[in-house]
Amino acid sequence: MKHIQFSNSSTDFYFAEGISHLRKISDPKATVLITDENVYNAHSKRFKGWNTIVLKPGEEFKVQATVDSVIERLIEMEADRKTTLVGIGGGVITDITGYVASVYMRGLRFGFVPTSLLALVDASIGGKNGIDVGVYKNMVGIIRQPSFILHDMIFLNTLPQREWENGFAEIIKHACIKDAAMFRQLEAGSFKTYQGKKKSICELVQRNAMIKAKVVQQDEFEKNERRLLNFGHTLGHALENQYELMHGQAVSIGMTYACHNSEQLTGFKQTEKVVKVLEQYGLPTYTSFDKQKAFEVLKMDKKRERKEMNYVLLEKIGKGVVKSISLEKLESIINEL
Repeated sequence: MKHIQFSNSSTDFYFAEGISHLRKISDPKATVLITDENVYNAHSKRFKGWNTIVLKPGEEFKVQATVDSVIERLIEMEADRKTTLVGIGGGVITDITGYVASVYMRGLRFGFVPTSLLALVDASIGGKNGIDVGVYKNMVGIIRQPSFILHDMIFLNTLPQREWENGFAEIIKHACIKDAAMFRQLEAGSFKTYQGKKKSICELVQRNAMIKAKVVQQDEFEKNERRLLNFGHTLGHALENQYELMHGQAVSIGMTYACHNSEQLTGFKQTEKVVKVLEQYGLPTYTSFDKQKAFEVLKMDKKRERKEMNYVLLEKIGKGVVKSISLEKLESIINEL
């Protein structure tokens, strides 16, 4: 177990523990599990003996109406302030669970058992919980840390291939902004290096979880260092809901273009290497999109401050930087892509 202290709370990481360990962390009588149909149907035995709310799967259900329905179920179940909520699923489930736990009765204890690679290395960590509003991703939400995150790697056995690709986008992102050695490891490897290889995937997941946790620890409320985690996300988010892309696909396209922006703005010279690694792990890179429409959505991004946007660029692989770019300049950069 690894204990990470944040500004006014902490998260316990239980790496490579079975879900059976959950009983030691949270009393089943005072706990409600929140999951989706895909996870529940593939692992129904694991939910025996627990109060469970099962939601429809997918980003399109990461909306206020779902939150309302979960809150209604909690009222029916007579959940009170002593209840713990546990999100067992991918990023959509962890986002919804953390958000509901933050607003129901003004705040319940909550934890996560992430079941997708994306949730293990990224979405479950750092306390960002929220929902989408129309095409605007994570427009409404809160930063509040989970009490615990438990990694049961068995869930990866039923993960579809496209979900592996989805997760690797965030792993490659972490390597690009913070870890050149991990980037070289990814360059030398492929899915075969990690799929079905318990030791190598466990090590990779833990390394990524700690990269993200430490960045968040330094800057929980995104005033500075944490902004680096948005590499590829500014344009990525503008494309994701608009074109119904998976998160990793959208971020991968966003990283590709952010590398080209970096060439202009920081003198970055390794775009081809980044593109090659993204493609090696089945991710899209270049694509045609409606640039004006993307810019209109992007303008509403949370990283905007008045007429400037905090944009993440690379100086070199392993070293991300945040630059404030005027919206005017950003529009011309996007139009040139």
